[in-house]
Amino acid sequence: MEVVITPEASIGELVADDITALLTRKPDAVLGLATGSSPLRIYDAVAARVARGELSLAGARAFTLDEYVGLPVGDPRAYRTVIEADFVSRVDLPTELVHGPDGRAPDLAAACASYEEAIRSAGGVDLQILGIGTDGHIAFNEPGSSFASRTRVKTLTEQTRRDNARFFDGEPDLVPMHCVTQGLGTIMEARHVVLVAAGGGKAEAVHHLVEGAVSALWPATILQHHPRVTVFVDDEAASRLQLADYYRSSYARRGMVTR
Repeated sequence: MEVVITPEASIGELVADDITALLTRKPDAVLGLATGSSPLRIYDAVAARVARGELSLAGARAFTLDEYVGLPVGDPRAYRTVIEADFVSRVDLPTELVHGPDGRAPDLAAACASYEEAIRSAGGVDLQILGIGTDGHIAFNEPGSSFASRTRVKTLTEQTRRDNARFFDGEPDLVPMHCVTQGLGTIMEARHVVLVAAGGGKAEAVHHLVEGAVSALWPATILQHHPRVTVFVDDEAASRLQLADYYRSSYARRGMVTR
C-alpha cells in the first residue's frame, strides 16, 4: 500500500495522472467509478484534460460501485444520475458503456449476479476509485461485511444514513435503508485501487485502513491484502497516521529508484 500525503487540491491531478497513464497504454481500459464528494477533484481534473484534447475516454468502459434501492429513475440522489452529472456528461466516455447496479430490479438477487457477470465479461476493473466512510466502509460495505462478499443488497447503518443526509435535505429518515453494492471480494479483484480521503472526519478511518488490524469492523482494512493500492490523503485525513513522516519521505524519494 502506497500512502501519498498531499494537499487536497493536488489529489485530483495526481489521480488523473494515473488514469492518463492507464488509458495511454490501454485505451479500452475499464474504470471503476465512485460517487460522493471524495472523487470530485479527480473528475474535474480528468474532464479538464479531455476538454483540452490531452486525454480521451472514448474507448473505455466503466462500472459504478453502488446504488440505492428504490429511488425513481432520474432521481437526482440516485448514483446513476450523480455519476452522469459529475463525470460522464463532461467527458467522451460513452454513456451506454457506463454500467451501474440496478436498485429498481424486481429480482435484486438476479440483478446482482448479472452485474458480477458483466464485470467479469468486461475483463475486470483496471483502476478502481474509492472513497472511505467515517466508519471505514468502502462502497456500501458496512462494518461486519464479509471480506469474500460479492455484489448484493445491504442494509445501511444509521451512521451512513446520517452522513448521507446532506444529500436528502438534511433528513436521515429520507435516506433509503437499503442499497445494492459491489462486495469487498469484488473490489479486491480490481487491478489497481485508488482511495482518496480528505478532512479530519476521515482521520480515524484512514488510520485503521493503513495502520490498523485487518478487521470486519473496519471493512476498508481488507485493502491491506491488495497487491496495488494507492491512498491519497490530505494532512487532516493523515493526522492520526503514526508513520506519516515515513510516508512523506518515501513518496518524495520514489523517483530516485532505479528500474
